Amino acid sequence: MTYLSVRWGQLRGATAMGLSLALAGCTEPTPVSHDCTSLAALSSGEALRFERVFSEVDIPEGIALRQAPGGERWYLATQRGEIHTFANQSDARPELFTDLKDAVVFDGEAGLLGIAFHPDYAQNGQLFVSYNAPGPGAFSTRVSRFVVDDPLRLDLDSESVIFELSQPYTNHNGGDLHFGPDGYLYLGLGDGGSAEDPQGHGQNTDTLLGSMLRFDVDGGTPYAIPPDNPFAAGGGAPEIFAWGLRNPWRFSFDRETGELWAGDVGQYEWEEVDLIRRGQNYGWNIKEGDACFGQDPCELPGLADPVAVYANEDGASVVGGYVYRGQEIPQLEGSYIYTDFYFGTLWAVVEGQSPRVLMERTGRTIGAFAEDRQGELYGIDYGGGIYRLRANEEAGGASLPTRLRDTGCVDAEDPTRPDSQALRYDLAVPFWSDGAQKERWLRLPEGEAVSVNEDGDFDLPPGSVVTKYFHFEGRPIETRLLVHHLDGRWAGYSYAWNEAGTEASLLEGGETRDFDGRSWSYPSRGECMACHTSAAGFSLGLEAAQLAGVDEGAQFDGWISRGWLAARPDTPALPAIDGDAPLASRARAYLHANCSHCHREGGRSNTSPDFHWATPETELGVCDQSPVGTDLGVAGASLLSPGDAASSLIPLRMRELGDARMPPVGSRVVDEEGAALIEAWIDGLAACP
Repeated sequence: MTYLSVRWGQLRGATAMGLSLALAGCTEPTPVSHDCTSLAALSSGEALRFERVFSEVDIPEGIALRQAPGGERWYLATQRGEIHTFANQSDARPELFTDLKDAVVFDGEAGLLGIAFHPDYAQNGQLFVSYNAPGPGAFSTRVSRFVVDDPLRLDLDSESVIFELSQPYTNHNGGDLHFGPDGYLYLGLGDGGSAEDPQGHGQNTDTLLGSMLRFDVDGGTPYAIPPDNPFAAGGGAPEIFAWGLRNPWRFSFDRETGELWAGDVGQYEWEEVDLIRRGQNYGWNIKEGDACFGQDPCELPGLADPVAVYANEDGASVVGGYVYRGQEIPQLEGSYIYTDFYFGTLWAVVEGQSPRVLMERTGRTIGAFAEDRQGELYGIDYGGGIYRLRANEEAGGASLPTRLRDTGCVDAEDPTRPDSQALRYDLAVPFWSDGAQKERWLRLPEGEAVSVNEDGDFDLPPGSVVTKYFHFEGRPIETRLLVHHLDGRWAGYSYAWNEAGTEASLLEGGETRDFDGRSWSYPSRGECMACHTSAAGFSLGLEAAQLAGVDEGAQFDGWISRGWLAARPDTPALPAIDGDAPLASRARAYLHANCSHCHREGGRSNTSPDFHWATPETELGVCDQSPVGTDLGVAGASLLSPGDAASSLIPLRMRELGDARMPPVGSRVVDEEGAALIEAWIDGLAACP
């Protein structure tokens, strides 16, 4: 059993910070001059990198990418219910292979979740698809067989449902699908959802939930049971291959050894990687990772230990990959590669050895991996784009400046102030930042302008930098740079100020510090990008509705005079939460500013609420809705109970400081004013809209 109980970035960041402060009193580092709008020229010091491939393929919500047996063509499945296909060429344009959206339940973790080509696909044309469909309970998990006659189009009429199972809740659907080297079809299923496995599926071998299933799709109609399945002769559900899993989101087979590897998403403390072997029990919900969960002691005979675990901090979700068997990165040979959806760390592990951090930050929200015929690995960015894992020829080159004053984004003589080319902006409804005061500045490359998209988000050109200063009563504590790099990638960087407030130094990872009894969380780079998503427009508060709500939109005049905008955006203003707008409008504005970056269409939330300002009240998806996860022990709780804030999980989770806290990242202090606003709004509702 191996552990990665703290993020390596935290350890390295703390060490680097301590060294920086120690040296500051000895000698003054030589100033380094950089152009704020060309920070993308700085290379990573890591030995690996993700390189964008298939430049014309930019499809969001990708969850599976496969090459069909006997050919080179790729097939990309999206959670929304589409499958796209494209040639194995760098400039190939994708074509819609099939559209299952009318049959698929797409919501939170539900959707089209897996595809698998039959090993004899070149002869029989069989493609298997796993998806959530309307059915009893929350919905069903369905596996269907299709027959492909045309590699560019799938005939939906060829569908034959071979397996269907009711899901009691909407999350933990698993859904990945692969053929093993034995020719059998494998399906990973979560424990049925909610939180803590309330129906005990993980340890119940009479149910199929919380298990890895194995089917012989050639031996019977709709399938036969492989004779060596653990319960083929009785004693449990005959389809089960292994059990005790919580949510095996992605799994794969080692093409050389045939071993089955999976990433199993954890509950509160641990994410785990497992080698799934026939007839083994992986412990959920007796254990989470290698720690006791449902009982203590929990050293029961027959429980299989994970190969690796890492700490689940603020919403981590492990994404299983593949054992590397390619030729381009020989140092990875035989290593299982995996990542975290929110933090973006990339790890490698070999059974019996400690995990290695390959990349502390990929800058990508990798939701799944893929493997080509040569064994090279690819990451599928959930926001769009496919990235190949490569050796970094520029490793050891220039790195991001370790001193804020050297970035070119602040006044080098007084780094507490931005550089002269930046414009300050203010928001109608600022994001809650644990009571810190904030100043916000925007810098654009010379000659560039901002465009405004349909929902009022600003599209900032590559080279743009958003600089945000955080203070406690005038004492600087952090400066963050949100950079739109010239290669199109967005990244966030935190600089922590010293005690004297004279210098800010780059942090390599997230950490927490105390300031005169006040706790402050510095986000890791992965945590930054867990909120600054493509669905939320990356820059979050920097949007037309927010700026229009300050001084009647007068800030736009400065942008227009700079040539940043052609005219004032025609966007309704967001009302201030302490103004005289109707209570419901102010509450909606608060939820938009603080929650909608995740809780919106295309966002990263596991649940259905859509808190975007423009979403009609009837489509928020919260009123009298049962929780997907925890109910905080409140009997009959719903996300929003009209007239009863005390049983409404939205404000209850705003007041939580533990694992159920919302927002889950970067906040350790309750926003009393914000929580009271939402409670007053809910208490004043007579019924659902």
